[in-house]
Amino acid sequence: MKRLFSVWNLENIKIVKRVIVSVVGATVLLIGVAFLILPGPAFIVIPVGLAILATEYAWARRWLKKVRRMASDVVGGRSRTAPEDSAV
Repeated sequence: MKRLFSVWNLENIKIVKRVIVSVVGATVLLIGVAFLILPGPAFIVIPVGLAILATEYAWARRWLKKVRRMASDVVGGRSRTAPEDSAV
C-alpha cells in the first residue's frame, strides 16, 4: 500500500490532471472551431472549450474574458467600433 501512494504522489496527480484538462479542452475548442465552417453551435462550444482550458492556463483565461466581452457587446447591441460624433 505504501508503494502505491509513493507512485501517486501529489505532483503526479497534478500532471495527470493538467494533461487531461489540456486534451479535453483542446478537443472541445477544436470542435468549436470546426463548427465555424460546419453547421453547429460554434459560439457556444468555443467558450466552453476555453473555460475548460482556463482552469489550467492563464492565456485561456485572457481569451475567455475577451470572448465574454465580445458576447456581451453583441447581446447589448453595442458596436466594437468607436462611436461616431453626432455633433458635427
